[in-house]
Amino acid sequence: MTTTYGTLNGKVALVTGGSRGIGAATAVRLAREGADVALTYVNGKEAAGDVVRAVEALGRRAVALRADSADAEEAAGAVDLAAEALGGLDVLVNNVGVGLLGPVESLSLADVDRVLAVNVRGVFLTSRAAAARMTAGGRIITIGTCMTQRVPGPGGTLYAMSKSALVGLTKALARELGSRGITANVVHPGPIDTDMNPADGPYAAGQAAMTALGRFGTAEEVAATVAHLAGAAYVTGAEFAVDGGHAA
Repeated sequence: MTTTYGTLNGKVALVTGGSRGIGAATAVRLAREGADVALTYVNGKEAAGDVVRAVEALGRRAVALRADSADAEEAAGAVDLAAEALGGLDVLVNNVGVGLLGPVESLSLADVDRVLAVNVRGVFLTSRAAAARMTAGGRIITIGTCMTQRVPGPGGTLYAMSKSALVGLTKALARELGSRGITANVVHPGPIDTDMNPADGPYAAGQAAMTALGRFGTAEEVAATVAHLAGAAYVTGAEFAVDGGHAA
């Protein structure tokens, strides 16, 4: 999927978890399309600074905000901070997430609470805060996972459950906000080469073999789809697989 650069001129975007991986690639891609970009981070202050400099090198404004999506106030507050710093908000990319895998009987209550706080509650609160600020043309784009479509093996119960909730959230937001000209969509990446899940990691061969293309995707390939949705006015309530055929 290709996008013509400049489609987001004059827009402001917030990318949660934008200091690395898919979030960092998305922040840079949206800037290349013309958007000013705010991004959140928790521990990666230096990496977030690198993304800010990459955005600024493209001639766009950028700001890095420390915000933990597991904290209800910080999850919603990041929207206000971004809008105040950059003069509004047009695009929200809910990228932040916790990937905790393991046998269902091994998961503690603290594990469950942490994953749901970040992957579900934080996304809901950030989306609600963004919707309150957006006008017609607003875009809410959420990063899900290919495991909402197909869970290929054991160990993914908590993660798949948390990300599946985002499908319902997205479809409901599309219905609720459509009359205001605001769209909501979800992107489901497959195995993506990042520092959290490198293409040369110990489990990479098996993951690649589960895709139709037989390889990991890149963060930039996911970012391209996000950028398309950020500029798409007649697409809402939809799911987009960027998974190399993982669900085929």
